[in-house]
Amino acid sequence: MNLNDARVVRTALATLCLASLATLVACGGNACIGFDGCSAANAAPNVAISGTAATGNALASAAVSVSCAQGSGSALSDGGGHYSVTLNATLPCILTVTSGGTTLHSLAFASGTFNTTPETELMLVYLASQLGTTVSGLIAGFPGNLRFQQVLANQNDVLAAQSAVVANLQQGYAVTLTAPLFLTTPFVVGQAGVDSDLTALAKAGAIDANGMPDPAAVSMLSAAGLTHPLSTTSTPTSGGGGTGATTGGMM
Repeated sequence: MNLNDARVVRTALATLCLASLATLVACGGNACIGFDGCSAANAAPNVAISGTAATGNALASAAVSVSCAQGSGSALSDGGGHYSVTLNATLPCILTVTSGGTTLHSLAFASGTFNTTPETELMLVYLASQLGTTVSGLIAGFPGNLRFQQVLANQNDVLAAQSAVVANLQQGYAVTLTAPLFLTTPFVVGQAGVDSDLTALAKAGAIDANGMPDPAAVSMLSAAGLTHPLSTTSTPTSGGGGTGATTGGMM
């Protein structure tokens, strides 16, 4: 090998080493998969979900699990029931909050505030019934059921279910909610708004002593959902408007 050839080889090796070092830095020092980037585990988080878990009282130090169409995460709520989870995932996501004997569910169709309360549990009851299943069936089937994922990602379908919960609670328990947008309205336990509505619902009997929706309220929302089944042509949307969503209503 002559001197010029040796210089060319050294230059090429130096360039290759620099490129490899840059790739490792981009991956946080971890090995990468393939030639086109880092593994999903090292990708920058793209979903940020926060909210409050409460039943009228804060669900403090509760386990918060977030299961998305792709990806998952977990956290613990603070003393006020507030939680925050940032993860690399594909929306929508189902939230499960567990504290003692209380387990409540909610959902997120975008990044932002998504609370978990007995009201959101009833919203899942209504949506599950619209899909011909139960909350447990919805959660169990969610990871591999595209239809379930499409509905929970459709903001129109979710907001219609929220409105149905508000209307049915008013009719069944004579409680007019002061915060009808209970899914996405930030709130603090002990203050007027979502939390005072939860207290009023508990006094009316819609929420039991364990902070769970009363069985009569569950039956009411399940029956309401059956009378408003979702069209199979409903167009999925994620965090925005859509077409073909069924308007929620009372029994």
